[in-house]
Amino acid sequence: MTLMRATWTHAHLAVPGVPRWARIAAYAVPFTVLPASLWRIAAVTFHLPISHGDPGSGQVPAWLPMEVYVVLLSVFSEVVAFAAVGLIAGWGEVFPRWVPWLRGRRVPPLAAVVPAALGAGVLTYMWTLVAFYVVRGQDVDGRTLAADFPLNVHDWKGLLAVAAYAPLLLWGPLLAALTVAYWRRRTRPT
Repeated sequence: MTLMRATWTHAHLAVPGVPRWARIAAYAVPFTVLPASLWRIAAVTFHLPISHGDPGSGQVPAWLPMEVYVVLLSVFSEVVAFAAVGLIAGWGEVFPRWVPWLRGRRVPPLAAVVPAALGAGVLTYMWTLVAFYVVRGQDVDGRTLAADFPLNVHDWKGLLAVAAYAPLLLWGPLLAALTVAYWRRRTRPT
């Protein structure tokens, strides 16, 4: 029984005092990014016929294949999204053993709150702006979207792309709520 309890303690990342809603939100954040990442990899890297036009026609350096860029972008997005779990986990309050020079020291609350709040603001603004323009049928520069734009909802391919990208609208607000909860928990008088 003690071994099971010890295993559960290590598997269960949330620290005491974290509300249930915050645990759910923190674990949900990476899943708000996952559908878009999977869609991009499927459409651009594996060239599956799930998109209008060429979803991999962005500007990347000539030495970097678009397929590799999309995989790197998707992995990076997931890692950044997973950082939200730190706002409810022990490694968001005490630096882990593997962090040189800081291991075992308390994480100053502002060291987590400032980047999380900035990220929440940027993500909320960015994805809301993108959604606003796409709904209006424009790109962020105000130009009319091409008929083969990936988020064109006239058939299943466009609907699939919208379904993959729509959860990104939740990333910023969830991160903002987690940031406020983290700040309150960490600065609350004991």
